[in-house]
Amino acid sequence: MPLILALAAAFFVTALLYASVGFGGGSTYAALLALSGLDYRVLPVVALACNIIVVSGASVRFARSGLTPWRGALLLTALAAPAAFLGGLVPIGRDAFLTLLGGSLVLTALSMLIPVRESDADQPTALARAVPLAAAPLGFLAGLVGIGGGIFLAPLLHLTRWNGARAIAATASLFILVNSLFGLAGQLAKRGPDLFAGAMVDALPLLIAVAIGGQIGSLMAARLLPLRWIRWLTAALVLVVGLRLLLG
Repeated sequence: MPLILALAAAFFVTALLYASVGFGGGSTYAALLALSGLDYRVLPVVALACNIIVVSGASVRFARSGLTPWRGALLLTALAAPAAFLGGLVPIGRDAFLTLLGGSLVLTALSMLIPVRESDADQPTALARAVPLAAAPLGFLAGLVGIGGGIFLAPLLHLTRWNGARAIAATASLFILVNSLFGLAGQLAKRGPDLFAGAMVDALPLLIAVAIGGQIGSLMAARLLPLRWIRWLTAALVLVVGLRLLLG
């Protein structure tokens, strides 16, 4: 019981921080579960379910606000989603899984240190048209290790000035949501539905924690602290956990 309460508190903080900057937190949920000693085969299922809970509300709010650039967002998501399903199907050993997850976390931390431009007036770079080429590989990685992939997509979109900052956040949110759904479907096809049922029962306190943390993060946290501070705090958290996994 003390362990699940500690994990629930960590999941709450993770969801709050990630939601405040437009992400789901799947990679960090998986890493926290790995460090707790949970069977690595269950990690993607729980992490993806948490992802879906955190980003679904944000995706709806972005859509209702008219911020989602549907043509570009749907293209990227349509390219990534089948690859996420295939990634979820691929068998992977424990050591390879933890190495990929730890490396993903370190890259995530570094990506969150990339400055986010405040102005939407800059023109896209020449590389912006090539962004769809990255969608499928990111989707495959998302399904393989139980993340949404948006944490990698968003920095790429910012670097290429693909669209305005709010449109990029909306696109990343939709990307994470759909990839998480398809990745979860792949994991269930690989492991069977019984794994999902058992994992969800055991993870109920964690699901409740991310639901509450995600709502608070998306509605309040960015107003209480400067956005760059939240990004730095999140990057520090992710970097520590990622290095801990890589270094054993």
